[in-house]
Amino acid sequence: MSPISDERLAELTDRLENGIRDLYASGRYAEYLAAMSKFHRYSFGNALLILLQCPTASTVAGYNTWKKTFGRQVKRGEKGIQILAPCQFTYLVEYQKIDPATGQLLYGKDGKPLTERRRENATRFKIATVFDVSQTEGRELPNIGVSELTGEVSDFTGIYDRLTALSPLPVEQDHVPGTAKGYASFMEGRIVIKPGMSQVQTIKTLVHEIAHAKLHNPDFLSEEQKKARREKEVEAESVAYVVCQHFGIDTSDYSFGYVAGWSRGQELAELKASLDVIHSTAGEIINAIQPPPPELERKAPEQLPQHRKPKKSMRK
Repeated sequence: MSPISDERLAELTDRLENGIRDLYASGRYAEYLAAMSKFHRYSFGNALLILLQCPTASTVAGYNTWKKTFGRQVKRGEKGIQILAPCQFTYLVEYQKIDPATGQLLYGKDGKPLTERRRENATRFKIATVFDVSQTEGRELPNIGVSELTGEVSDFTGIYDRLTALSPLPVEQDHVPGTAKGYASFMEGRIVIKPGMSQVQTIKTLVHEIAHAKLHNPDFLSEEQKKARREKEVEAESVAYVVCQHFGIDTSDYSFGYVAGWSRGQELAELKASLDVIHSTAGEIINAIQPPPPELERKAPEQLPQHRKPKKSMRK
């Protein structure tokens, strides 16, 4: 099978972009945005704290917010994620009075500097506890795509084996906390895929995590090359979509919503900024896992021709 062409890659990413735009135009996306707008946006420092404590966290909120706003209850025994919450407070500060005309201190009849009190605002931080959606149960949140793909994949074992051979990190099937389907951990030095999923979901997730492993290893990136999680997720899912579509595995119902959920808006800035990276990475993965042409396939042992024993050399 010949290497995938640039035209074919462009065609597949165009399908992804058009599908996401159609999703933006739907009522489902407006409903999703209305729900997401109720979640607090966390600072970079708190986002890092959340990631360190719960790497698979996707949507977090406080106990009361989950209960009162979203009709969900934190599950019994769940351990909260600790972040730093800003607290605004007011206090009085005493200043010495200054003559606005001369800039000199003003003094009273007793010869002492005159003073005045002013209210100042300040911020302090306290520890607060939040929970990821995977730690809660109750009313469903609005979604813009299916939560899991179903279906079988032609040559599933062959594609899976070629993907694992290509992966920069060893691949294992193991428990994945929360609602995530898998993760790539540079700290653990492995890719973990949730067992028991459909063949379609398994292959899609594996390509997604391999894309992370190939593109987002912090050890190989300068500070300028490092990207926000939003950009990394758009890149990884876009690569997964393109690769799967090439092999006839339709992940549209999942990938369109996933990319839209991580994008900042209908301009799809993250997707457009990463098109070259998506094309090159998807093309590399596709070309690496395509089955070899029939004439290059390894023959079974019983089909190998019998080699003749070499003739003994004649001694002179």
